[in-house]
Amino acid sequence: MKGLFISLIVLSPFVVTGQASLPASWSFTIANYPNGWTTLGTGFYTGSGNTPPSCRFDNTGDWLQIYFAAAAGPVSYFITGNNFSGGTFELMESVNGTMWTTLNSFTTSMPVAPIQFIAQPNAASRYLRFFYTAKLNGNVGIDDVNIATAPAGPQQEINITYASNAVLTGGSCWFSSPVSLTTPVQFTVENSGTVNTLNLASVSISGTNAPDFSVSVFPSSVAAASTGNMVIDFTPSGPGTRVATLMVTNNDADESAYILNLYGAGGGFATEPISAPVNLSFSNVKSYRLKVYWSAASTPPDGYIVLRRDDGPVTDAPADGVAYDVGDAVGASKVAYVGNDLSYWANNIGANSNYHFAVFSWNGPAPYTNYFESSPLSGNVLSSGSMQPSSYYSSISTAAPTFVDDLTALINPHTDNYYSNYGPRMVSLFWSRDTSDGDKVITCVYSGENYIFSEPLQWNVFSREHTYCHSWMPTYPGSAGPEYSDYFNLYPTNQANANAIRSNYPLGEISGTPTFTYLGCSFGLDINGRAVFEPRDDQKGDAARSLFYMATCYNTTTQNWSFPDPISTTILYGQDQNLLKKWHFEDPPDAREIAKNDFIDSLQGNRNPFIDSVNYACYIDFRTMGKIAGPAIPCESSTIGASENYLNVPGLTLWPNPTGGIFTIYCQTKSNESIEIRVLDMNGRTVYAQNANAVPGNNALSLDLCQISSGLYTIQLISSDGVVNGRLFLQ
Repeated sequence: MKGLFISLIVLSPFVVTGQASLPASWSFTIANYPNGWTTLGTGFYTGSGNTPPSCRFDNTGDWLQIYFAAAAGPVSYFITGNNFSGGTFELMESVNGTMWTTLNSFTTSMPVAPIQFIAQPNAASRYLRFFYTAKLNGNVGIDDVNIATAPAGPQQEINITYASNAVLTGGSCWFSSPVSLTTPVQFTVENSGTVNTLNLASVSISGTNAPDFSVSVFPSSVAAASTGNMVIDFTPSGPGTRVATLMVTNNDADESAYILNLYGAGGGFATEPISAPVNLSFSNVKSYRLKVYWSAASTPPDGYIVLRRDDGPVTDAPADGVAYDVGDAVGASKVAYVGNDLSYWANNIGANSNYHFAVFSWNGPAPYTNYFESSPLSGNVLSSGSMQPSSYYSSISTAAPTFVDDLTALINPHTDNYYSNYGPRMVSLFWSRDTSDGDKVITCVYSGENYIFSEPLQWNVFSREHTYCHSWMPTYPGSAGPEYSDYFNLYPTNQANANAIRSNYPLGEISGTPTFTYLGCSFGLDINGRAVFEPRDDQKGDAARSLFYMATCYNTTTQNWSFPDPISTTILYGQDQNLLKKWHFEDPPDAREIAKNDFIDSLQGNRNPFIDSVNYACYIDFRTMGKIAGPAIPCESSTIGASENYLNVPGLTLWPNPTGGIFTIYCQTKSNESIEIRVLDMNGRTVYAQNANAVPGNNALSLDLCQISSGLYTIQLISSDGVVNGRLFLQ
């Protein structure tokens, strides 16, 4: 796992940082970044640049940073814009990598052909950063970056390094030693001047634990362009963090007092925090996202780590000395946040679901990190149920002859979010999940494959699949309209083994041996001998509702969006709507799909009505986009009603199913006991509950739900054996 502080790397028993020597340059032609060059979110333009390839910035927050060892001369670079306009892109400099000032700023359009710019950093700066401060439109390319060495002067120049890595004045060093034992810590004093001798007048140690540190080797002078050794002996008088300040007085004109903050870990670990944070709270609780807050511990620690669990209270704790990244597993829990803020946004949320959190205090960077584990701050929150506005469907009536047209008018037009923005909006903010080493993971909806990546997702292994195929659309081959980029129709899929295999074939159920299988999806012939693509079971209902939505949203008097039949001159048949309706009821909207409906609503300003009301699908003939009057509900669902036995307990049978309201539950129990019966609607809300007495063996329990509106419900039986669930359809 990576360390908690990106400014430190572990070189046992000390912590240091790599940097570039000057002059430094990079034309982005090698796979591994040069020493001292780091990026976040950038990629490569393989076919453009001053000398292709070049570095690509395509999202707000993308950066390229260079950390160098000495005063820099002029920095030159080539910059180009790809439809860039209205945003802000900057070249920035910093003395310490924390506080930044702007050297160059670009806020207007850039030419396509690369243009060279030259800037002069401040003599004290040791960091440069190309930063996409705010994206409005377009991307930016950077190429052939060169940082010259500052012209050598007659003055002496001090620089203190540790293991060939500079520790700037005011910087910090961590190291450790067993209590009461001495460990020597060696530094190098450099004189980067080329003429004068660097004279070191004195070295002193002060601070709370100064007696634990002493200087055993110290050069009185360092010749021009030469080095000398300095050794600090660390003998901790007690366990935990020991702190002191080292000051080297010298004849460098601008760094005459060179200061290092010394942190020694007696016994191997920093001092453990004395308490946990307090006052856990939650805000902005939605079906797809929520914010977690806490107040600082009584004595503020160096930082906090949040563990999350979705199936019960957090009972795990982080291990001392281990640096965790967001997404790392700690027992049955996941690391949800690491840092020193007092809040964070929790994503990967489903509607009406319970989430548990525990917040721990910690002190010290890895490998000296010490956690307060005994009594963390813990709590839980229930996410919102469906966020459907109460009056959203007030104008819709299944009895109206204009029902289909009314649905179309309700959900179209809407805000177009663009196909190219699917990554930063749907992948980053909804589909992706945290995993180990600071990476993300995304699931192919067709196959169930989990794909690990570093943000942002590059669309090479995965693609944005159109469930309602692009070639099915009456506007094909155009790809600029809202129908092409509608997020209700787009899903992340493996390109080679799912998307390309599906091609533009209809969805179906394979009979016999598939001709192709990849994890949970397959391709083959259905019972009628027609080639079809079958997604994994968890996606069947979701895919059906996406197809229903697209056909309804975009159908007009001039464009027929009914399911095409035949699909093409080579696929001489169409999409079976009856099968989709069966899938629709067999795999009804779950917590995550309800959350997706709410999240896309927040982006597009419209909803998928077939997620909000499963019965709507029965009133539409998707071969003609005409209304079906008085359909059977559920439609094409002869196999619906079988119980879903989530635990290893006896099952149940519901009869009749569908029912007008009065029905019988047949179940088995092992002993005399009271059973709780709950009826849950599609949003997971309990709409009816009662207790019933059961006897060993078979039981027949009668219920009257005539006062409850028609629709799909979950019948839940809770006994000492566990929980068993069944589907019930009220007509």
